[in-house]
Formats: sequence, structure tokens, C-alpha cells
Amino acid sequence: MARSIAQSSLFGRLFRDSVAVDLGTANTLIYTDDGGVVLNEPSVVCFDKHESAGRKRVALVGSEAKQMIGRVPVNLEAVRPMRHGVIANFPAAEHMIRQFVDMARPRPFFARRTAFTICVPSGATQVERRAIREAAAAAGAWKVNLIDESLASAVGAGLPVSEATGSMVVDIGGGTTEIGVIALGGTAYNGSIRVGGDQFDAAIIKHVRNNFGVLLGEQTAELVKKTIGSALAIVPPDTMRATGRGVDDGLPRTVELSTQDVVDAIAAPLRQVLVAVKAALENAPPELVTDIADAGIVLTGGGALLGNMARYFSNELGLDVRVADEPLTCAVRGAGAAASAGLLDMSTYD
Repeated sequence: MARSIAQSSLFGRLFRDSVAVDLGTANTLIYTDDGGVVLNEPSVVCFDKHESAGRKRVALVGSEAKQMIGRVPVNLEAVRPMRHGVIANFPAAEHMIRQFVDMARPRPFFARRTAFTICVPSGATQVERRAIREAAAAAGAWKVNLIDESLASAVGAGLPVSEATGSMVVDIGGGTTEIGVIALGGTAYNGSIRVGGDQFDAAIIKHVRNNFGVLLGEQTAELVKKTIGSALAIVPPDTMRATGRGVDDGLPRTVELSTQDVVDAIAAPLRQVLVAVKAALENAPPELVTDIADAGIVLTGGGALLGNMARYFSNELGLDVRVADEPLTCAVRGAGAAASAGLLDMSTYD
């Protein structure tokens, strides 16, 4: 009997994996206990269209597929399956998840039983949550667990989530911003708005079109944001040249942009994030707000990497605000840690 139990335990270790997945609008990250963050790729799939057969074949995924956005020939189609942190294209999401898991773990996918812990926005509807579960199951997951993005980010940022002291995390992702007030291992307040890095990029495109008469591509706008972007004006401002298409004549045109252009461009979406953070402070329990006043606020997600982001919020709120270590990977690392600690309620797909 003891031998049977030991054999069963060994079988479980050999044939069962657990991975955490941050299925983001901009990037997908995969974390394992033994390998850490084993994959960080853009959430993009490029299909090779076979019109005669009426079907599509996956040609590229991740960074290679992202390079095709705005450049695809007629026989290819670049798709971003995620929008605002949830699935917008189910078949593409299923293909993307399967390909990413295979990339992250070279062993044959079908030979092992894999449990997924997936980060989701707190504002996701039940239909959207079901779509994420079903896509993961279709990609081969044995078990699927969903964890709110803000809670996962707090764990990954090293905040004392299990203590009675309140902690506040603001996770600025590609398509959503998650605001969570955490205490005693749970969320006392959850806020989610569909504003993030993609909206910053769109605002830059709009600003350059309106003020310079030039239409930038999505990837160029993202490069501008990452290169000279800032939440606050700096002296002297950084500058860079960006090339797009003239609105009037359709010809290539190059403009010189400064940090101030980005500050002006993203002011409106950034203000929306600020309003959501203020709402969280207004609606959270007073005792926890007192704790936050003492401990400050932690920023995570790719949007936290924008220049002077912590200083912007600190100036507006009058609180200490800091950027977490490795903010881009906080959510997926936190999801993995929460799953390993057995804190999550699994939903099984046999």
C-alpha cells in the first residue's frame, strides 16, 4: 500500500506540471516554479490564410508576428487575440496559448497534465472569464484557475498581502489598469478600467496627426512612448525623429517629437487612471487607507516603466508611490507563487 502511494506521488511529479500565465493585451508571460519567467512574448498571432480550403494556419507567434503588424502581405493576417485583458478572438487565443506553452516547455505538450493559473482583470465578465478557461482547456490545460490581476501583482511585488495591514497596488497593463487594496490574503477593494499602454499609444498617434499632420503606425507610436515617454515634463526634454505618412498627401514624412509631446498626448488617459486610483482610496475601508498613507502605493505592469510615472502619482495624491522591482513580471510571478502556496480554488477540466 505504501509503495502504491509512493508510486502515485512519483507519477504526479513526473506527469503533472503547473504554470502561471499572464495573458496580457500587449504581452503574454509564462512562469514555472523551476524555471521562473520562461516566456515573455507579444500577444500576437500571424495566420497564413488558405482561402481555397477555407482555413488558416499559424505562421508566426509572439515577437515575429508583432513585426508583421502593419506590414502583412495579402496571404497573411496578423491578429491580437486579447483586448483589455480578455479574449477578443477565441480561435486565435487558443492557438497562441498552445504555441506559447510549447515554446516555454519543449517537452511534448500532450504527454503531461498541466494546471494553469491565469491572471484576469477584476472587471472581466463571467462570459469573458469562461472564454479564458475554455481557451486554456482547448490548448491542453488539465486544470484552470483564475486569479485577479491586482492580487497576483501584489504578491509578485512582495507586498504583505497575508497581513492585516492594507496594501495598494496599481497594475498598468497594455489594455487595462487594475487597482487593488489588499489585506488578509484577499482584496478589500478592486477597481478595473480599460485604459493602459495601448491607449497611451493611440493618444500619441492622435496627437501627432492633429498637431503635425502625420499618421504614425502603432509600432512607431509605441517606440516613441518607450524612447522619450514621460508622465511629467522634463528639462531639457528628450527628442527623437519619427516617420509616418502625411495626412494631406500620403507621402512619407519625418517629424521631431519631444518628451513634452508625449506628456501632452497621454494627459487624458493618464488622468483616467488617476481618477480610478482616487476612487479606490475613496471607497476602500478607512483603516486600510490609513495603512496605505503610511506604506504608500506600488506600481506594477509595463505602464509603470514610463518615465516619472511614480512621481506623477505622488504629486497628484500626496502619497509615497514607488515602482516595484521588475514590474512587468510581477503579476505572473505572483500568480505562480499563489498557486504554489495552495491559496487558489481550482476548476478542473478533465
